Amino acid sequence: DKTIEEELIARQEKSFTALYQCLLANADQYQSAGSDGSVWAVLGESGISVKSLVAVLSFFVLAGKSKVASGHQRVNSLCAASVYLLLLRIPGSIGNKVFHEVLLDTCLDLTRHCWPQDSEKKRKKDLKSSQTEGKRSKPQRKDSPQMEMEEEEEEEVEEEVHLSGQDLMRIRDAVALLVQSLLRLLQTFPLKDSPQTMIHCFQVPPGCICTPGSFHTVEPADITKLRSIPEMAFYGLQLLCSPKHGDQKEVRSCTLLINLRLSHHLVDELKELALPFLQILLQHICFQMVEKNEYRSHGAQAVGMLTSQMASEDYACFIKWLCNFSRSSKMVHRLFSVDVVMVLLEQPERRPEECRDPDLVCFLMHRFLIQNLLFARRMDESPTVQGHALNCLAQCLELPSLNATRAIHNLFCASENTLTHRISVQSKGSTDSSGSKENLALLLRRVKDSKTNVRKAALQALLGLLKHDVIPMSWENLQTLSERCRDPSVSVKKKALQYLTLTSLYQVKPECSVVQKAWLQGVVPAVADSETSVQDKALEALDQVLLSQVKPYSAGCHLDAGQRLMWDLLGLLCHECQNLSRYFSKAFTIWSKQNKFTPSFISNLISHTEADHAAGAWLLLSKVVSSSSRLPYGKILDAWDKMVRSKDVNATTCCHILCVMGDIAAHLNEETKERVVGRLSKGIDVSYVLCDCFCCCQAFLNQRCGELVSACESYLASIILTDNGAQNLDEELMVKHLHTLGVASLQCPAKVNKRTVLLVESVLTTHSEKLAECQTELPASLPLSQFKANWLPTRVRAHGVITLGKLALQNEELAQKYLPVFARELEVGTEVSVRSNVVVIMCDLCVRYTNMVDHYIPNISACLRDKEAVIREQTLIMLTNLLQEEFVKWKGSLFFDFMVALVDPVPAIASLTEYCLLHLLLKKNPEMFSQHFIECIFHFNSYTKHKSYNKFSQSERERIHFSLKGQQYREKRFQIYCFLLEHFTDAQRFNITNKINQTILACFADEELPLDADGANILSETFNILSLKEFKLQTISSSAGAAAGEEAEEENMATMAKAVLQAAQKKVVSQVRKKAFIENTVPLIISLKNLLEQKRSPVLRDLMGYLQVTMQDYRNEVKEIFSGDEQLAAEMEFALKIAEKERATVEQVDNDSLAGDGKKAQVRAQCMCSSDCSFKTL
Repeated sequence: DKTIEEELIARQEKSFTALYQCLLANADQYQSAGSDGSVWAVLGESGISVKSLVAVLSFFVLAGKSKVASGHQRVNSLCAASVYLLLLRIPGSIGNKVFHEVLLDTCLDLTRHCWPQDSEKKRKKDLKSSQTEGKRSKPQRKDSPQMEMEEEEEEEVEEEVHLSGQDLMRIRDAVALLVQSLLRLLQTFPLKDSPQTMIHCFQVPPGCICTPGSFHTVEPADITKLRSIPEMAFYGLQLLCSPKHGDQKEVRSCTLLINLRLSHHLVDELKELALPFLQILLQHICFQMVEKNEYRSHGAQAVGMLTSQMASEDYACFIKWLCNFSRSSKMVHRLFSVDVVMVLLEQPERRPEECRDPDLVCFLMHRFLIQNLLFARRMDESPTVQGHALNCLAQCLELPSLNATRAIHNLFCASENTLTHRISVQSKGSTDSSGSKENLALLLRRVKDSKTNVRKAALQALLGLLKHDVIPMSWENLQTLSERCRDPSVSVKKKALQYLTLTSLYQVKPECSVVQKAWLQGVVPAVADSETSVQDKALEALDQVLLSQVKPYSAGCHLDAGQRLMWDLLGLLCHECQNLSRYFSKAFTIWSKQNKFTPSFISNLISHTEADHAAGAWLLLSKVVSSSSRLPYGKILDAWDKMVRSKDVNATTCCHILCVMGDIAAHLNEETKERVVGRLSKGIDVSYVLCDCFCCCQAFLNQRCGELVSACESYLASIILTDNGAQNLDEELMVKHLHTLGVASLQCPAKVNKRTVLLVESVLTTHSEKLAECQTELPASLPLSQFKANWLPTRVRAHGVITLGKLALQNEELAQKYLPVFARELEVGTEVSVRSNVVVIMCDLCVRYTNMVDHYIPNISACLRDKEAVIREQTLIMLTNLLQEEFVKWKGSLFFDFMVALVDPVPAIASLTEYCLLHLLLKKNPEMFSQHFIECIFHFNSYTKHKSYNKFSQSERERIHFSLKGQQYREKRFQIYCFLLEHFTDAQRFNITNKINQTILACFADEELPLDADGANILSETFNILSLKEFKLQTISSSAGAAAGEEAEEENMATMAKAVLQAAQKKVVSQVRKKAFIENTVPLIISLKNLLEQKRSPVLRDLMGYLQVTMQDYRNEVKEIFSGDEQLAAEMEFALKIAEKERATVEQVDNDSLAGDGKKAQVRAQCMCSSDCSFKTL
């Protein structure tokens, strides 16, 4: 209604002010009387529609948002917004549909839209110009295009808005009224159900705080006495921090953002007066930083924003301090220093002449940040810091700063000519020409690091160096990249494939044959990877680079870069990379099921058989023809005829052609078949000749190898059967004859007679007269070492074992005879080389005679506890190979023998065991760890009283060797338990908890198992296992944020969706776990507690410790969970309170940088004593 609008404009803001005062008085009157809804009743009796009133208010509110709004419109907009906020404050506003979230957000934005921002900019601009007049000009901190855009925006605003001083005063008063209305609203109206509006409210105070005004100390609740807008803003922040307005974590983050903006404003206003405090603030931010990735990122941005306001000399002082801070003993400090460096590198580099102190000039350079701070962390003791530093090093190459790129070049390819100047402050990050090779060698070692995140980061750094030509595209460097496509970690494999495909080194230098070879060696074998996602990535890359580039060919056509690359790669597959053929064939097997090979695709391929790259075309044809139903046989035959007539076809191409012809032979007519056979007749005749040659070769082998066997036999007889053999013995010659005899016997087993076998046997034992006569055999029940030791050296005897094993491989009777001899030798033999070779021979015999050797597997596995490290390592490798090929099963004590190898005193053997279990054996049997976990508890404690567990047969010698019973082995047992639990899935953890309840806790609670000394040890160990952090479900215990050093694999939306899914999953799993704990575990715990109290058993302490750990997740539900035992509930509440106090005390001491180490140790000791006392009380 234009008339009403003009009337309201004419009366200016008086109408809104009158309505506001009336509503305020009415609301206060009815609120003090305790009545609800009277304002709404008055409006209804007066015939005023609430909906219409809100619509009118919104009209005025929206009018003031425009940049061209007049002063009257802005004042009316602010007043209308104040009235709307007051209406929301009145009880019943929700029921009368006054609340509209969008309108409320618009009202909150008016403090920013209605106050003219250009006046503040202009004021600051004038101040800056007056302050800098007569001083040395400083360099611009912004790029010129950005400055021009800002100046154009300022000019545009100045043209659009013209407000008088009186208008500004009226707008200021209206803003104060609006903020005051917001304070009234926040006092009574909860925003807990509107998180977006709550966050929007936090955007109001920063602009108000930065508004000039005086501060007065008043009572917070007395809003009418708050005269200045900054005071109102601070009180508004206090109200927003109330729990009724939402999650405190969200509130805290918003408050921290406001603190930062306020600090920025104060530094901007106070200039030099604020700089000393700015240094302190920056140091506090660095020292108080936490490890979480998101917090570190925001903190680094804050440091960067604040340092941008510092003069160059102050900035250099801060960098000097940061350099020392980057060597802090705390990992999070070193990690955060890397984040700060990356933010500072994004800022323009400061010029040396800006700093008056020559000692501080070096700290202004980007080169110093990269070499002395960032690159120095490459050798950090923490893998997280190492990985993060290497990630950031790769990112530096993408920065627009030329000096940053040059600094990295100097690290890896420095020389005296390229270094134009040197940094005066030397540290670990400095480099010279002699160190560039060492830096590259270190990076290549980091690519093979034991930690997954370090390998991934090193790969990214290596890729960046290669792409930007910092290091050469040599085969050594590229091979390192392609080898990571077969990394044990799935994430590293994916990253390596991504670097070889998506970021495409081959696209940077497609003509480089070394890059092409590295691409093939990395991508093609990944087709056969056990991980489906890795397979898919490899197939996608091959499809994109090879299949999709097959186009029709004609003599005059031009091949583009993609086609040339494809044919170059296929040429390598035909010649230098033929070892990849079986992986390449697997790719075509998968593609054939997806119907990728259309008739047009095959026709295009056939057209290339006449080109110079015909070898690659025939290679592809040999792979695709067998899986295609419709083929142009005429074109294939024409291409075949041309290739047969050609004299330049090599053997590999001929094989591919023959494969194609073999696949289409069934579809050819008789005449064509005869013609093809005629063409091949000469080759077939040659094949017949070759077959005859093979027969002759076998006869030749029997003759010549038989002569070798006879010669070796004669030599052995001359040494063993003669009286002066010891005098004529040549050890080296004896070893050569034994080795030759073993190898030759494999080629002609028929030429090996009984005398030969007994001669070899006599190498290991004392010969007798019966040996020469070959009348009787030595008894097989005795081991070789049981005979009187002969005079032959140990080296000869060791080679004799190998030769005897080779003879047994060809003769089952010999194998059956000597297997018990070999087994006994492993038990009582004293010669290391002999026993080591016996292990090798028995494992080889297991492949040939699996069922026969199966009985002796415990004898072989017993060598995992041999006193010689070389025998333990060799046994581990041999058994792992047998388990992989399934010649040996996980039967008896074999699994537990492997577990004992995990805690081998030699770290290299323990690490090898871990690798074999995780990366070779667990993939074939994912349930292996969970199936044996409970039996580990009984086996390693040598407990045999359970009716089901630890009942397999085991010799007394094995039981003693592999026993981990007793307090002295407790650490090793729990090392094994933790290793197993770390590699459980959450489903396995949940199921194993139920099994422990049923098979251990229930048996003791029902007194099926006696609570004697051994039983108490088992029960105590069970409670300690259940208390391990590794036993917690990862879905519940994992943090919501990303770990430090990890990279985001998906986009923001995908990450958010994943986080929501994880939160829902965590909630469901937590509820299921709680239900299972209450129904299955709590009754057993109560029964066991009563039983242990009756018997006064010390296991009660372990039970209470387990409960204390478990109930940390249910602090507020103790009484509900232990409703069946009130005393236990009270004890648990008391224990949890004590533990909480101890934890708070220890954290306070750790965070206090002024406290000495002695004081910390004293406080920790006091906490431990108080913990002991609390358990004794319980």
